[in-house]
Amino acid sequence: MNCMEQSQQKADIYYKKMTQTPVARLIVTLGIPTTVSMLITSIYNMADTYFVGTLGKTPQSAIGIVFTLQSIIQAVAFMLGHGSGTYVSKELANKDINKASQYVSSAFFLGGAIGLIMTAAGLIALDPLMKLLGSTNTILPYAKQYGMCVLLSCPFMICSLILNNNLRYEGKAFFAMFGLVSGGLLNMGMDFVFIRYCNLGVLGAGMATAISQVISFAILLVMYFKTAQSKIKFKYICRDPKLYGQVLRTGFPSFIRQGLNSLSSGVLNTLAGKYGGAISEQMADAAIDGMTVVNKVSNFVMCVGMGISQGLQPVASFNYQAKKFGRVKDGLWVTCMISLMCVTALGLPIIAAPKFFVELFQKEPLVADFATPAMRYAIFGQLFTPLAIPINMTYQSIRKPVMASVLSLLRSGLLFIPLLFATTAVWGLTGIQISQPVSDVLTGLISLPIMIRFIKKPQKSNE
Repeated sequence: MNCMEQSQQKADIYYKKMTQTPVARLIVTLGIPTTVSMLITSIYNMADTYFVGTLGKTPQSAIGIVFTLQSIIQAVAFMLGHGSGTYVSKELANKDINKASQYVSSAFFLGGAIGLIMTAAGLIALDPLMKLLGSTNTILPYAKQYGMCVLLSCPFMICSLILNNNLRYEGKAFFAMFGLVSGGLLNMGMDFVFIRYCNLGVLGAGMATAISQVISFAILLVMYFKTAQSKIKFKYICRDPKLYGQVLRTGFPSFIRQGLNSLSSGVLNTLAGKYGGAISEQMADAAIDGMTVVNKVSNFVMCVGMGISQGLQPVASFNYQAKKFGRVKDGLWVTCMISLMCVTALGLPIIAAPKFFVELFQKEPLVADFATPAMRYAIFGQLFTPLAIPINMTYQSIRKPVMASVLSLLRSGLLFIPLLFATTAVWGLTGIQISQPVSDVLTGLISLPIMIRFIKKPQKSNE
């Protein structure tokens, strides 16, 4: 059997798997590895927060500041990864492997080039960048150390996430998980060694993050070459601007979703510093540190809903192209129910004992007193995200970027930022604590009728 026949046989087997496997089983099979990889990523972010927290609340606040920068990098990566992955899945449904290879190769090399530009620009303007992200004068030295390491790893981070997402869209979620989990576990181990034994402080945490990103990239690249149907080669780089327009347009909801998280985190840090600083400089750092802890734990809970929803993405994209519209709708409903059960099971213990989870990361009384009510509010808001995330990702996966972009704008843009300014103007630091949870609740309630309409609406064509 020659290479062409082998490729055709793989395409036929994959087509049968994606269109005939029971939807619930398929989504769980693809969603669990994605959820595990996202949880490990969240855990190693929390490990940074924990180990740096042993150095004091000011160094720990630097992690929250630079987390915003990481979110910006991830926004670019997800835009290219989800945008190209959607079309890779579409072309695999059409059994056109060469076209699928054009999408992934073009996105991969474009992502690497953008990463190099971001690294250079960020290092040149490191001081003003950290201040723009909300760093106070006391936090700035630590934020610069950690931020420098993150910027140096930027090209590897972007390319890793492009590889990870395209592996998922090819139904290779386990291999995508293996690459990220390996890097995450390595990061946690190096955090322990660099901070506890080498006494490198915040710089050690940054070095652990950068090294783990490089190794994770190398593992994912090997996995892609060994398992994916599509190929990453220079010869597949497309010169047609239309292809890049398709990738960017389809991936734009992911950029909005992640980019607005970055913007809102920066605004949140700035306002926390402002209203905390009106009380004292110690309170400014405590407010930023408190929200850093809350956001880390809250993002951990959200990873469950997000991971299951990402298991839906290749299923929705492939079956929509194959005109199996009933499977797309069934997949959306199943994903919503599974996500809701998982997020509720994970969130309720935190709502019941928020102070316990806060003090796992920071026992400083000023921080714990501020973060404890904020933690309860944040996790309550997370209970509504399974109503919003699956329908958002469904519209993106079936190449409806306008509706997907509107839904992405809700949580961290159209609702959260106005609410943040309004609530802080009225209630000060209390507004910092409640603005995101209120936004999450409203986003879920607005998304619910949109999801119900999608499921009930007759679908006769791809147009």
